[in-house]
Amino acid sequence: MEEVNALTMRNNLGKILDRLKKKGEPIFISKERKIRAVLVTPEQFEKRFLDWQTEEKKKVLLNAIKGMRKKKRGNKDSLVVLRSLRGYKA
Repeated sequence: MEEVNALTMRNNLGKILDRLKKKGEPIFISKERKIRAVLVTPEQFEKRFLDWQTEEKKKVLLNAIKGMRKKKRGNKDSLVVLRSLRGYKA
């Protein structure tokens, strides 16, 4: 993977973006000899980060649903409960 410093990045942004598109590999951006950021393609971002976030939200939602199944809500029909949650008068 390629590494560029922040000054080079600022002065040659167009060329660096072209290299990113051509190679498809992440580019590390450093400042004061420390890597401060990573430049990735939108496809890489979506694959690595958005899918991960979606999976995490899915886990939270499934756990909430499982928790609701365990709780007894009384003898009410599920349709009645849903309508009351949405604000309809029973």
